[in-house]
Amino acid sequence: MAFSVNTNVGAMAALQSLNDTNKGLSQVQSRINTGLKVASTKDDSASYTIAQGLRGDMGGLAAVSSSLSRAKSVTDVAVAGAEQISDVVNQMKAKAYQAADSGIDTATRDALNSDFVALRDQITTIVNSSDFNGTNLLKASGGTVSALQSLKDSNTGSTTWDPDSLSVANQGLDLGGSVITVSASGNISSQASAQAMIDTITTTQANLKTSLSTLGAASRKIDAQSTFTSKLSDVIEGGIGNLVDADLAKESAKLQALQVKQQLGVQALSIANQAPSTITSLFR
Repeated sequence: MAFSVNTNVGAMAALQSLNDTNKGLSQVQSRINTGLKVASTKDDSASYTIAQGLRGDMGGLAAVSSSLSRAKSVTDVAVAGAEQISDVVNQMKAKAYQAADSGIDTATRDALNSDFVALRDQITTIVNSSDFNGTNLLKASGGTVSALQSLKDSNTGSTTWDPDSLSVANQGLDLGGSVITVSASGNISSQASAQAMIDTITTTQANLKTSLSTLGAASRKIDAQSTFTSKLSDVIEGGIGNLVDADLAKESAKLQALQVKQQLGVQALSIANQAPSTITSLFR
């Protein structure tokens, strides 16, 4: 090998090796600091773009979860109100049966009617109170509620964004409606009116069974969808982690190895830089 003071091949090789070690050390330190092996598209374009798409899905699922939670609250308030109304209607029927007895006196019938009217009016109070965030599924004018089930278009042939949704219909439990057939002025002030009220309340009870079943089924469906959404979100989050998260135990081992290589590289460069000085011994 030729001796030259102008070109030190050994030093250049040692420097390149040290630069590579420093680059690897910087990469490992970045992974340890961020906890990510893919923090930028410069690290791994394919993994990064896939992870970004999944992060977008995560944001969408958060919106789905929030929508389902709101619908669940509205529905649960309606369920509680409908169950209470069912209890009140049962009490009203009992009062009507008592008032239909021909053997009771006027004072007793008046007392029964007073209790009946109070129970009747309580239905209106319950209906008006069964409101959550401006939506009341028991009041005919209270509107309906719908929630996102997913962000996917339920109509696969559609070219526009049309997410699948879950709707809960308004039950309309106002007095004198199609479900609560007892009118706002209904009473049991006489034996005849009490007998007629028994038939009216029997119809109301049958209607309430349907409303309670509808609300209960809707609540269970929302619960099931919320559970699925939560699990799906966890799975996607795990998938993102598999793509971009760093194995810190592995990176720690790499860090120690690279630190040793860096020290050896510095020593090797120092030795290589001293090589030209041996040429001076030829001129002594």
